[in-house]
Amino acid sequence: MKYIKTIVFKSYQGKLSTLALFLCLLASVPLVSIYTSFSSFNSQNWQHLVETVLGEYVYNSFVLMTGVGTLSAFIGSSLAWLIVRYDFVGRSACQWLLLLPLAMPAYIIAYAYTGMLDFSGPLQSTLRESFNWSASDYYFPEVRSMGGAITLMALVLYPYVYLMARVAFQSQSQSLEEVSKVAGKSSLQHFLRISLPLALPAILLGAILTMMEALADFGTVKYFGIPTLTTGIYRTWFGMGDINTASQLSALLCTFVFVLLFLEFSSRKTSQAYQSQGAAGRSLMSTTGAKSIGILITCLLPMILGFVIPFTQLLSWSLAYAQNESISQFIELSINSLILAIIGAVSIVLFALTISYAKRRVPSKRMNVSSRFVSLGYAMPGTVIAVGVLSPMGWLDQQINQLTLAISGETVGLVFSGSIFILIFAYLVRFSSIAIQHTDAGLQRIPNSIDEVALSLSKTPQHTFFNIHLPLIRASVLSAILLVFVDILKELPATLVLRPFDFNTLAVKAFELASDERLIAASLPAITIVLVGILPVILLTKTLDKKDY
Repeated sequence: MKYIKTIVFKSYQGKLSTLALFLCLLASVPLVSIYTSFSSFNSQNWQHLVETVLGEYVYNSFVLMTGVGTLSAFIGSSLAWLIVRYDFVGRSACQWLLLLPLAMPAYIIAYAYTGMLDFSGPLQSTLRESFNWSASDYYFPEVRSMGGAITLMALVLYPYVYLMARVAFQSQSQSLEEVSKVAGKSSLQHFLRISLPLALPAILLGAILTMMEALADFGTVKYFGIPTLTTGIYRTWFGMGDINTASQLSALLCTFVFVLLFLEFSSRKTSQAYQSQGAAGRSLMSTTGAKSIGILITCLLPMILGFVIPFTQLLSWSLAYAQNESISQFIELSINSLILAIIGAVSIVLFALTISYAKRRVPSKRMNVSSRFVSLGYAMPGTVIAVGVLSPMGWLDQQINQLTLAISGETVGLVFSGSIFILIFAYLVRFSSIAIQHTDAGLQRIPNSIDEVALSLSKTPQHTFFNIHLPLIRASVLSAILLVFVDILKELPATLVLRPFDFNTLAVKAFELASDERLIAASLPAITIVLVGILPVILLTKTLDKKDY
């Protein structure tokens, strides 16, 4: 009997491992197809790109990502040091308020500030009316510029650095400060010579994450008219009608991403090596009066600029639009977005559960490497994923239509590439990493001894999973569903390119309306995305509150 149980268990493990590896292979196809595009090289189109715009694409992409990374690192590390170092009025509230800009997608803050700061916006109009100025009488910074894009992106991305730097500063031993005091060093000297160098790997890690987000951005740079590699891929695909050259541009962009991923991996290892266990009972420097208020204002300023002001402007516009226009179209967009996000989130989490459970039941180097390769999709820009997904899906549709034509004399059309299936597949490639991280973490908290006890009681692997493992990881699964749901709702470039005909979402509609300079009409879908985006921020805040740094 025991021998039969062992055979059944091994058979189950083999099927689970095969299924998981097949799913990993399936999700890796788009990433592989991008690089295989070089097998068909159009030298004429490449020569045209090299002679005209390729240099500008690369230069602007590099300037954008380095600018966003540098500014985010400065803002995030400064705020983290103030939170960890000083006890000031409102400190406890600032710890979570500083995370609110994470709910504001970069392209939405771009719409809000453009409406406020453009020549015809309320600020410049008020200045001209108040001082009787004409356009030539004053200078006002141009928001639709590289500097504007860098500033606005940094205002919503600095929390990545803030979170990393906060942990790094908090984990530094209290004895380091005591040694600095004995040596007669001021707080500024201690920060510059000791705390900052020790936290630098973590700060660099956060900055690299912001750089990858900037490199992947499409909505902001497209709206501001800044030619980058992401907009170049879109133009090559739809302007030149050459998806193969667009794939090759995607491969070039992926090379940038892989370099950043290598730096991120190196920084993560270094950051872990610098962490200390001597931070328990860390004391804060008390502040009073003007100094306390000054620190509070400094901490709140990025949050006000990155969330409160654009949110207030969007809310004002959306209320005016809702009063003057029918919201039936908004309801239809919300339903489309909701259905798409729910189907995508559930599918991706089921995919992640399969991969994570296979790694637990059948641990192997091949399984770990496959899951890590799939996780690279999260670092890929949405335009790159769209290009990589459309090629294999288009080929599959061609094969199906050839088969049905041979059998029945008729074609069935675009079964995969013309339906929401291709969107769900693109989301799976893009966001499966988030879900896998949560399901991995949930399963790793369950001792292996529970599996052994279940096996000794003759429980099948399916019974063990549904009745023991799944209830224990319920919180991790729900968190994964929530995060993926919100990311799908905010995703713009992949949805814009791959959506079926006459199918719109909140993100796409907001982009289309903003591109037509109808910012007030774009505010209602935009603020809906922001409000939903607050949910993972609340989840993150609760998670941070449970951790004892």
